Amino acid sequence: MSDNATAARRSAIYMLDQILGEGRLLSECLAAGALDRLAPEDRARAQRLTLETLRGLERADRLLENHLNRTPALTVHNALRLGAVELCHGEAAHGVVNSMVDIVGRSRKHGRLKGLVNAVLRKVAAEGPEAWPKMRVPRLPEWLRDPLIMAWGEDAIAGMEKAQFAGAPLDLTVKPGASGPGDVLPTGSTRLHDAGQVTALPGYGKGDWWVQDAAAAIPVRILAPKPGEKILDLCAAPGGKTLQLAAAGADVTALDVSETRLARVHENLKRTGLKANVVAGDALEHQGQYDAILLDAPCSATGTIRRHPDLPFAKDGSEFGELIELQARMLAHAWSLLKPGGRLVYCTCSLLPDEGEVQVEEALDQHPDMSADRAALNIAGIESEWISEEGGLRLRPDYWADLGGMDGFYIARLNKSA
Repeated sequence: MSDNATAARRSAIYMLDQILGEGRLLSECLAAGALDRLAPEDRARAQRLTLETLRGLERADRLLENHLNRTPALTVHNALRLGAVELCHGEAAHGVVNSMVDIVGRSRKHGRLKGLVNAVLRKVAAEGPEAWPKMRVPRLPEWLRDPLIMAWGEDAIAGMEKAQFAGAPLDLTVKPGASGPGDVLPTGSTRLHDAGQVTALPGYGKGDWWVQDAAAAIPVRILAPKPGEKILDLCAAPGGKTLQLAAAGADVTALDVSETRLARVHENLKRTGLKANVVAGDALEHQGQYDAILLDAPCSATGTIRRHPDLPFAKDGSEFGELIELQARMLAHAWSLLKPGGRLVYCTCSLLPDEGEVQVEEALDQHPDMSADRAALNIAGIESEWISEEGGLRLRPDYWADLGGMDGFYIARLNKSA
């Protein structure tokens, strides 16, 4: 049994405890240093195990409930869940079972349950790998699934859940004139299905590309920045859209309220050799006049679950109302910063119409000088049926199913009359 493998599993169990027990996001766990003591390869393994367990949680629980008289303490339950997922993904039973028994056995609170862990996981090892692929695709929790079914229908949600269970490949945006690894997608991004370590990929050190989901790269393409234009990127971190704007030759101001998150923007600008004016500040207090504005508003992030399966477990939808109000305020303020004749792209990585289509419908009613630019949505790779009634673009995880899906996004380009 590898000590490194056990350390990665122990860290994964800790993060599962935080997500499922404390309602923390995986990103919050990582920012708090949950994996800092591990070597890079073990950090990657712990993170992968956490994500795989969250994606397969429903299946793991169904396998385990056949062998448990009652639900054990969360840490023990998460050790069993992680072990079940690994066993059903083909890991050697000896290593997985011994590792989980060791982890639980060393716990002062739960050490007495190591025999239970051993017995249950050996039963899962015997029957789980055959049963796993026959089980239904794990479903979203009801607090999220129900409103999404109301918006898109059961068939669409089933397709989204399938995409989310499969996880997300790695998408890159390549700097103009450079090249990047992977297959070129219809919208121009490149995609790798087995990327490995990002920093080891060709072109990373030279700054030829940056990691950005294909859907997240579309808002800037719809904005269509021009060299020399004064453009504001509101809520800019971690900076993928800022890099796109800078690569187009625009005079970019990248604004975000979080100085910590802006550190990523600075790092990416330095690596790629691109330039932008990076500002830490409140989007609702920022002043100035701009030729174009990109507002990627704070949202539920429900469109990113294929990459962030912790979201539906760490959240419960209680923040939706506050987010929707904030989005409306940000859109109204951003509109006041736009020069006459300018254009604004509003987008959210949400699957909820209240954070996308409805926001734009209401903004169009409130601003007589605002119009939705349908023609701007006519870019490479965009299907006409993705364009919504009010003139925005609705992207969903079940689109491009044969290519590996995409994040859920809503995007609208709004023009200001001259």
